[in-house]
Amino acid sequence: MIRPTIRAISRFFLSLLAVSALCLAVSAPASAREIVETGDDLGYGTITVKTSERSLYYSLGNGKAIRYSVAVGSPRNQWFGKTWVSEKKKNPGWTPTQSMRKRNPSLPRYVAPGPRNPLGVRALYLGWTTYRIHGTNAPGSIGRAVSNGCIRMRNEDVVDLFERVHIGAPVIVEH
Repeated sequence: MIRPTIRAISRFFLSLLAVSALCLAVSAPASAREIVETGDDLGYGTITVKTSERSLYYSLGNGKAIRYSVAVGSPRNQWFGKTWVSEKKKNPGWTPTQSMRKRNPSLPRYVAPGPRNPLGVRALYLGWTTYRIHGTNAPGSIGRAVSNGCIRMRNEDVVDLFERVHIGAPVIVEH
């Protein structure tokens, strides 16, 4: 009969712990936001969304920006151009657009603020459009091209951005 020694059991559990830590490190998402060098001369407070990178940049001026990971519009729903932040809302309600309801008649007419709301905890309304930069109740979508044209952020990131952005801030969406 073989009796495992305490040393062998300890080695086994240490190996198991190391493998678990490695798996967590590999599967954990990259930092939600970081300050980066952009090399551009955009003014302080300008928001730039680069859909090909799935990134949103909040310009700090002097060629620096805060980079956030985002979800962008699906290929058929992406848009590009310039607009501005026209409104800011904490805990927004969500009303699907007519075109969304036409594609999916089972969508509710309205979703009140809360954990089931796809806009998450904050929303920045863009110009005269139905597009928003907003939080999400589906954080697993961040880094993908899956929305109906809006820019989705992790809720903790949209709260950070919301506090920085002013009404009228320029927004640039590019490929």
